[in-house]
Amino acid sequence: MAKILIVEDEKVIRNALRRLLERNKYDVEEADSLTAAKEFDFQQFDMIVSDLRLPGGNGTELIDLAKPVPVLIMTSFASLKSAVDAMKLGAVDYIAKPFDHDEMLITVQRILKGRNLARQNEVLKKDIAKDYPTTGMIGSCAPMQKLFKMIGKVSPTDATVLILGESGTGKELVARAIHEQSPRKDAPMISVNCAAIPENLIESELFGHEKGSFTGATSARIGLVEAADGGTLFLDEIGELPLEAQARLLRVLQESEIRRVGSIQSKKVDVRLVAATHRALKDLAHKGEFRQDLYYRLNVVELKLPPLRDRGDDILELADKLLERTCKKLNRPQLNFANECRLAISQYRWPGNVREMENAIERSVILNDGETINSEDMAIDTQNEPQFAPTMLSSLQQDEPHKEVSPSELSLDDYFQHFVLENENKLNETELAQKLGISRKSLWERRQRLGISRKKAK
Repeated sequence: MAKILIVEDEKVIRNALRRLLERNKYDVEEADSLTAAKEFDFQQFDMIVSDLRLPGGNGTELIDLAKPVPVLIMTSFASLKSAVDAMKLGAVDYIAKPFDHDEMLITVQRILKGRNLARQNEVLKKDIAKDYPTTGMIGSCAPMQKLFKMIGKVSPTDATVLILGESGTGKELVARAIHEQSPRKDAPMISVNCAAIPENLIESELFGHEKGSFTGATSARIGLVEAADGGTLFLDEIGELPLEAQARLLRVLQESEIRRVGSIQSKKVDVRLVAATHRALKDLAHKGEFRQDLYYRLNVVELKLPPLRDRGDDILELADKLLERTCKKLNRPQLNFANECRLAISQYRWPGNVREMENAIERSVILNDGETINSEDMAIDTQNEPQFAPTMLSSLQQDEPHKEVSPSELSLDDYFQHFVLENENKLNETELAQKLGISRKSLWERRQRLGISRKKAK
């Protein structure tokens, strides 16, 4: 039962409000002056309803005295100025006397609901901080502990950060941890996957455009860099960014300004940049496939995420946490891994890293009918590599009849890499995907996982 303190010098109003609240199952205390109100321990209440003008002072004095308990101010001196003044001082809301009973109850319910949500969020934040020191990230191994320490050092600054790691290792989690532990945490964090945006649209997406700047630009549009003004811009897979867009991004870093496509005027922006890639940007820069000047501007602080296979006991710790989280998410009773499954989890190389493990566990929870998950539920096979899809195999043999390829000799990844490298000069991405019998999205994801970069058009 929520407990409310009424501070009101007019007895008739005080009694009427008390009866109204008690009829609606609230526990109520009352005071007839500011002095009498100060005798109470404010922290025992869920909210305070106070008149603006009281014997001994103004009700707004209670706002600072009672924090974080919300204070609702009511007054017969209804005016826009008094409402604005009360809100500026920190009142949670304002209501004029004589008040409508329904309006008062709705206001009280809304304030109490907001307070409960704030309390729940505070508890969740404390739990997260206790269990996972860096915004939900799990890891006890030395590389992860080193990473947590680096995040703690770089987050309070505005330094540009470059996150390196294989696909699926949690690079966006690291970026979010940096943002949430920074002074910019109350501003937006905008995440952009540079590889998922078509090359002909990426400059418009990042920097915006003016009306009529190109066919289809029927109105002006703000870009994602501008949308992140005051906050953090996270550019995932920045190694896929076209050279023209790299030049524009360099100007953002050097001059803190952007120019929309089709505009002749620049605009200042205040953005903290965090970038991520699974590729060796330094090597790409030496080959001329990535701007060297941009690389050195990005690489102020470099954070490296270890692959899951190199994290030792973290693998089982992470699996247990993901299983617990997945059971709650799917509203299933808590399941456990069989001993043989735990052994398989620790031995498997997890080429898709944490993302692959998360998907495998979710699938196993959905399909499991008992209380224990085995390696078959997880679809983990530590003895045999997966075989190549028939569509892909037939495509490979059709395009290269002079080479004999046996499914027993090559894994799925071997076939994929062999076929892509042999044919990417002859086929575009759509044709490659069709030959392989997969979607363009699947083609891109496998390229990322295996580190096969897409050749850029010259």
